[in-house]
Amino acid sequence: MRSTNKLTFIALGLVFFLLQSCSVKYSFTGTNIDYNLVKTFTVENFFNDSGGGPANIEQKFTEALKEYYQRNTQLELVRSNGNLQFMGSITRYTVTPQAAVSSGDPNLPDRAGTMRLTIVVQVEYINTTNEEENLKQSFSFFKDYDPRTTTLLDVESELVEEIFTNIIQDIFTATVANW
Repeated sequence: MRSTNKLTFIALGLVFFLLQSCSVKYSFTGTNIDYNLVKTFTVENFFNDSGGGPANIEQKFTEALKEYYQRNTQLELVRSNGNLQFMGSITRYTVTPQAAVSSGDPNLPDRAGTMRLTIVVQVEYINTTNEEENLKQSFSFFKDYDPRTTTLLDVESELVEEIFTNIIQDIFTATVANW
């Protein structure tokens, strides 16, 4: 009976040791960052190359990206030369009609029933510890609004924030979640 308990204890100890020695740590946010190798990240200021959007849109995106990685990883934000590096620009900011609504008057033109705000962000990601994970990719998302009940100025800030949230989640998934 005692030898069975010893074997069980040894087997459990071995399993515990093997699990503790795995270098990739998974978190509740779904990252697979090896915190033994990757300790820091850098986000360069993104530029607004779209020609549209609010005056400070690039700053809002840059800060939102930094905050998301700080909240969802154990990485330290550094000014330059982070183990993970992000840079890029907002390349498109467009508002387009999506659905026409009849004015009801044959003498008046149809109007847009739904307008769509689309934002595209080009991101270059460099992982200095594993060059195979580097990527350069565009991420985009859109939100619709009803111009019959509101103007873009009334909802722009909220729409931009929602779009950035989705784009940043996609960037996070593509860079450190690697699912």
